[in-house]
Amino acid sequence: DVQLQASGGGLVQAGGSLRLSCAASGSTFDDYAVGWFRQAPGKEREGVSCISSRDGSTYYADSVKGRFTISSDNAKNTVYLQMNSLKPEDTAVYYCAAGTHNRLTVATMFASFKYEYWGQGTQVTVSS
Repeated sequence: DVQLQASGGGLVQAGGSLRLSCAASGSTFDDYAVGWFRQAPGKEREGVSCISSRDGSTYYADSVKGRFTISSDNAKNTVYLQMNSLKPEDTAVYYCAAGTHNRLTVATMFASFKYEYWGQGTQVTVSS
């Protein structure tokens, strides 16, 4: 099993940047895709971005394309989400998750139920 630790959230003004980190322990990311999801109060959890360890393919929700960048550092067993040009509507609790590649397809990369392992959330608040 893999344990995930998310960090890096905080309070930032609109237009600012934050970098979230998702560190794995107990296993490497070699067999997993790693996704970032977020949940705002009163809203359903939504996929933000994910990365495949198989070929490095990255995926982004339309709402964050051009502003967020997902990357991985295999030596540190950590996946990052660089968030630039933040907007108040980005305010949410952000979660990282790992899903076995065999359970995921391109069409389901943002399907949260496909991900087996979840980190605790980290709060991101963007003020206007």
